[in-house]
Amino acid sequence: MPYKIPIGVEFYKQMIENGYYYVDKTLLIKDILKQGSIVTLFTRPRRFGKTLAQSMLKTFFEKEILSDGTTADNSIYFQNKNIMKTEEEYTRHMGQYPVIFLSLKSAKQPTYEMAYESLADEIRKEYDRHSYLLKDTSITEKTKKRYNSVLNMEADKITLAKSIAFLSECLEKYHNQKVIILLDEYDVPLENAYFNGFYDEMVFFIRSLFESALKTNESLKLAVVTGCLRISRESIFTGLNNLDIISVLNEDYSEYFGFTQNEIDNLLKVYGITDKKDEIKTWYNGYLFGKTEIYNPWSIINYVKDITHENTEFPKPYWSNTSSNSIVRELIDTADNITKQELEKLISGGTIEKPVHEDITYTDIYKSQDNLWNFLFFTGYLKAVNKRFENRMIYLAMKIPNEEILYIYENSIREWMRQRIKTVDFSELYSAILDGKAEVFENILKKHLRESISFMDSAENFYHGFLLGLLGGMQNYNKFSNRESGEGRYDIILKPDDEKQPAIILELKRVLRFTEMENMCYKALQQIENKHYDECLLDEGYTFIKKYGICFCRKSCMIRIQE
Repeated sequence: MPYKIPIGVEFYKQMIENGYYYVDKTLLIKDILKQGSIVTLFTRPRRFGKTLAQSMLKTFFEKEILSDGTTADNSIYFQNKNIMKTEEEYTRHMGQYPVIFLSLKSAKQPTYEMAYESLADEIRKEYDRHSYLLKDTSITEKTKKRYNSVLNMEADKITLAKSIAFLSECLEKYHNQKVIILLDEYDVPLENAYFNGFYDEMVFFIRSLFESALKTNESLKLAVVTGCLRISRESIFTGLNNLDIISVLNEDYSEYFGFTQNEIDNLLKVYGITDKKDEIKTWYNGYLFGKTEIYNPWSIINYVKDITHENTEFPKPYWSNTSSNSIVRELIDTADNITKQELEKLISGGTIEKPVHEDITYTDIYKSQDNLWNFLFFTGYLKAVNKRFENRMIYLAMKIPNEEILYIYENSIREWMRQRIKTVDFSELYSAILDGKAEVFENILKKHLRESISFMDSAENFYHGFLLGLLGGMQNYNKFSNRESGEGRYDIILKPDDEKQPAIILELKRVLRFTEMENMCYKALQQIENKHYDECLLDEGYTFIKKYGICFCRKSCMIRIQE
């Protein structure tokens, strides 16, 4: 195998030095220089290569001073890369600038004090990386004292809030060159703060840090900021008029985060798995950035590794395992009847239309269902398939991108149903089943069907799982599903611990028209008889057996009994 597969490799130098497969995104450098924006904010879903892109930019632009005082030659990391095939007006920028690189992704602590200290430590690391500045004989004692206060984690809050701007000033004086600032995962501290109850405090600090670094910083050459969500200017980008925001709606830069079809074709060819092309497309493609179709890079890389190392024969939901997917569960937990219908439409492959609100804050997200839908779109759980403009608003027609994301929705709904079932008293349902009261059984089942969120594309499998979930709390009965008995496989059998109690056979059907339900109930009962599903019960000595034919149609059902 010619290249190692880069699972979790986020640093560009490590990618190139260690012979990992690298999908060449270096033309991002050219486009940033060509566009000429002072501050560019890229918003993309998690695990779409934002940190690797920032690390690549750092490696290219930085005039890196080594511990012995010499300058690193980082040109070796760009040999044969696409950026080196461009004009000299772009390549001449390589290794010319002091760079400040700050990742905010570590600020995930439960209190403001802990998160603040984590950010202070990240800033300290960057100060330490540039500590050669302290060896400059022209540096004043006052400057050195302020620098050391950050380096030693002794800086007051005002000094720390202005620490990136101050470091920029020091670097410009030393290098006689303006500074490039790279801020990665800028919204992680804000999301964490919101969920842990100190959002306002964190917004105040991040706003102060960003304003001094990106707005009033005369030492700034350019800055690139990355995150998952575009946060409103009013929350942390107040007055930042030089900000160029590139979201998933923009065509600019659309190919630089995630993999394009051509890149996928090349990757599959390198690893000799071109026969997996259709499967990969179904599971991991479907994102639309601007007008460019994009594959999820995290899932692709993990899939390629598992397939080539024979760890699996089938696709897996790799992306879903990198996050709690709490936003999907929040939507489900707060869903009214309209939202439930919209979820069902999406899960069945349909589209829904929603207005776009790009300028939101985390405190806004949970104020309305529309805001939740927007959050799902911008963070990769939905994709746009069409848009229109009306009454000064953009409306997006959205759908679920692929099988992997569909799995997240379905799994979240199953978990919601499991938790909900735990809070409901089903004793009336259980009594109706055991007493042979088919009409009561039917009415209770209808009620819970109508309150549920269903995914009908899986047909009888959904209803099967739904009914098993309702029966989960039935005491003194063992539940069996899809087992062989007689001449076939029954759907559900309930075996009592006490042989004097009735055993239950449930055969399920599903139709598309309500008028077909009764006939299908009797067909289900006939199938129980014809296939001798009661054989396993009779062999064990059960003599009291109730047999139910159940037919589902959308969110309704009909039940008939044969004793």
